[in-house]
Amino acid sequence: MDVPLSWQLAKLALSIALVLGLSSIAVRVSARVAGLLAGYPLGTSIALLFIGLEISPGFAAQSAVHTLAGFTATLALGAGYLACGNRDGLGGILRGCAGGFGAWLAVSLLLTQLDFTRLTGTLTTLAAIMVVTWRYRRVPENRTPPPGRFSWTVMALRAALAALIIVVITSLAHWVPAAWAGVMAAFPVTLFPFLIMLHLSHGAAPVATVIKHFPAGLGSLLSYTLCVSLTYSTLGLAWGTLIGFGVATLWLLGWSQWLSWRRAQRAMQEART
Repeated sequence: MDVPLSWQLAKLALSIALVLGLSSIAVRVSARVAGLLAGYPLGTSIALLFIGLEISPGFAAQSAVHTLAGFTATLALGAGYLACGNRDGLGGILRGCAGGFGAWLAVSLLLTQLDFTRLTGTLTTLAAIMVVTWRYRRVPENRTPPPGRFSWTVMALRAALAALIIVVITSLAHWVPAAWAGVMAAFPVTLFPFLIMLHLSHGAAPVATVIKHFPAGLGSLLSYTLCVSLTYSTLGLAWGTLIGFGVATLWLLGWSQWLSWRRAQRAMQEART
């Protein structure tokens, strides 16, 4: 079907707003918080919503089942970027992008050859989260240098890249099976350009911190995607999206509370010793 210009403009506006918001958090708060929020259903929600609008809610719901497993490819992208982009400067960025996208493509090719249910897709990503979290345990914590405003050029490039990715994903969804549409919807639309621009502005250290904490935020994405896979076909796109965001927000709030409790317990233990 022909996609109305208003829908394309909406995709662009939403993508730009989300990427700029995430970047602002990283600079004004911390890379750790940005890493957690990168797991909030930002790019994925836009991709699945517009796939539902442009094709059908049923196709979007079917794609969402594969998105659940597709987050494993997203984790592979982060791992590939971390392994290859560990130097500052343009060279580090280019190697990080090559390593990250190569890892994403390799895992995506494998995932699209398999049949997933909601349960097996979720369990696949949960297993991947445990593996990479264990592998990241020795990645040092680094805070982005305090306050600094990114240049307008950097902001424009970051927003343009995110918007381009969204348009490409939703356009390709018209031509590929639901398995590929779902895996592409899991692509880190907001995280990937954010990593590139953060790397360009502040070097490899804070990028590593964002990647380290990204897996912890994926519970929110899994919650959202599982919800819309169940509700898009029955309740429609609007209600499915709203309920999905509600579930994702509850998960993120609960996770944040648990992290705060754990930090408080550790502080008490250190005080006693």
